[in-house]
Amino acid sequence: MKQETTAKNSRRRKTGNVLIVLGLVLLLGAAGLTAYNIWDGIRAARESEQIIGKMDEILPDGLRAPDDAQNALQRIGGQDLTMPTEEIDGYEYIGKLIIPSLDLELPVMKEWDYTRLKISPCRYSGNYKTDDMVICAHNYARHFSPIKSIGIGAEVDFLTVDGVLYEYTVSNRETLAPTSVEEMMNNENNSESLADWDLTLFTCNTGGQTRCAVRCERTKE
Repeated sequence: MKQETTAKNSRRRKTGNVLIVLGLVLLLGAAGLTAYNIWDGIRAARESEQIIGKMDEILPDGLRAPDDAQNALQRIGGQDLTMPTEEIDGYEYIGKLIIPSLDLELPVMKEWDYTRLKISPCRYSGNYKTDDMVICAHNYARHFSPIKSIGIGAEVDFLTVDGVLYEYTVSNRETLAPTSVEEMMNNENNSESLADWDLTLFTCNTGGQTRCAVRCERTKE
């Protein structure tokens, strides 16, 4: 009986030691993942800053307002929808996003994929000429994480690489499921398959189970 009790105690100690080791491994893994995410966010911020510096050297000296008459024709298919681009470090950019209240100034790539998103925000769909552009970015501290707290009425600007300044104000902020692709591009008042929001910015919320979508309306004078 004594030997049996001793054997049980030994097994319990071994099981306890295994659980302790597993716990330590999980803690180390979590700490490593957190450290990597912080490093990755810092890296992305530095890359975006470098690209902005190169873009500022390319931008024309004077800024122009959008030609709304021509944009209206483009919206209904009467004109070329091509957006001017500039190649920087092997990628094509259409302009930069400026959010003064968040102290953010970020380059925007013409196309998106997961490799590009590691560098800068990307155009997900639409076109600034037709007032239906959607821009996505990772939840990095100096990319789109701050937009989750942006205030209604905040100023958002988009400066194209050929010097046209589009000005917007934030009109809504909502949470969507990752599968809500149509809802991301169109709201409930959608008409003729054209997005009612002039500009949408979105990123994943913490955990990746939902997305934060910031809706903007263009300021037209």
